[in-house]
Amino acid sequence: MKRMTAAVCVLFALAAAVFAGPGQEGASRGGGEKVVFWTSHTAHDLEVLRDIVAAYNATGPAVPVEIVNVPGSETEITKLATSIRGGTAPDVYFLDRFTIAERAAAGMLEDITPVLGRVAPNIKGNYLDFAWQETQFRGKTYGLPLDTDVRAIFYRKDLLRAAGIDLAPFDAANGPMTIAQMRDASFKLNKTDAQGNLIQTGLIPFNTELQGWHYVWGFVYGGQFANIPQGKVTPLDPGVVSTYQFFYDWARDMGPQKIRTFMSTYTPPNNPPQNNPFITGQVAIMVNGDWMISQFREYAPNLDYGITYLPVPKAGDKPSSFAGGWSLVVPVGSKRVEAAVRFMVWACGADGQRLYTKGTTHLPTWTALMNEDIFTAEHQFFKNILPIARSRPVLPVGAYYWDQLTAAQDAVVDNIKTPREALAEVETQTQAQLTKFLPLE
Repeated sequence: MKRMTAAVCVLFALAAAVFAGPGQEGASRGGGEKVVFWTSHTAHDLEVLRDIVAAYNATGPAVPVEIVNVPGSETEITKLATSIRGGTAPDVYFLDRFTIAERAAAGMLEDITPVLGRVAPNIKGNYLDFAWQETQFRGKTYGLPLDTDVRAIFYRKDLLRAAGIDLAPFDAANGPMTIAQMRDASFKLNKTDAQGNLIQTGLIPFNTELQGWHYVWGFVYGGQFANIPQGKVTPLDPGVVSTYQFFYDWARDMGPQKIRTFMSTYTPPNNPPQNNPFITGQVAIMVNGDWMISQFREYAPNLDYGITYLPVPKAGDKPSSFAGGWSLVVPVGSKRVEAAVRFMVWACGADGQRLYTKGTTHLPTWTALMNEDIFTAEHQFFKNILPIARSRPVLPVGAYYWDQLTAAQDAVVDNIKTPREALAEVETQTQAQLTKFLPLE
């Protein structure tokens, strides 16, 4: 992990006081006012966020920041919702950016447009456009983008060689493989024990613990998930249906129950990063994000792996990727909105994003940083494919839609619903929610 220099740590020690309470990091200036910052991130990313808070506090802000780790995920924000209702919400929250519009529509987030107008009126032009757009709802700004990330294929060279698989098609210099080629290689890596249980495999394209998401593969198949001008979600788009058929067929051919048992054994929720089955050798090929580079650097520095494009449906197709990212927002009820925004401007600006990019190997959304020498050789590949990445549609039901797509994915992987059946339900349920917010533009 890229830790802070001794000089910065000394400055922080001079500027910050010791916090009370387990699991909290920050400063309180002798018990005075502070900005409380909640994040659901754990392990490696949490440590780097602590570095960012420490570096900010070392600048001597009028109101220092305290960081607190809380439970949550992309769409699960129960503790935040409870704190807002109870009047105990934090001042800053680390929120998956594609959910901002939905949380703003629900009245959970402060409109920070007026404060930005005083603190950083020209900040918009510094960000990647898609990332900035994800912070908007009804023409107002509800957050600042901290990072982005793109997906690619990671492959274990040693395990592929052991299975007699030619590595040349996996070389990114040769362009993307086809899905059929990757499937063929993947199935050659399958191993079972004496009881017939799967103990090693190649790619599990629908394993969400390894970033096997509907949007990732939906973009591979050219899927369109929404028609913003028409105010419609479009899960029955041919590209999306093809994605779910791809999931259905792959799971059917491996055995739905066999693959479920494998995933629950080797990729349970909240699996410690050092137990990632790609590191421990049960999975030889995975789709994942650029942040894995920093995890390998910390937990498996001698891992013999390569990185290549996501596969394409047929030879000659252009490759694609998926770009996501997180943001800082101010929950409704904060009594320190301006101090919170000042921290957000610093953390989501060049100084904070430089620390985050180097420490976590996520990509920055601050465009000027793209020209700085802060990318390792492996990370450079992800920077280079950012222009071909697509992002989720900005919807006031973005989190709801994600959860509906995920439930449909589970049903299709288990082969209990056909792709069209599952996605028709997604369309009916999600469109009913989206209609409440029309028109979108």
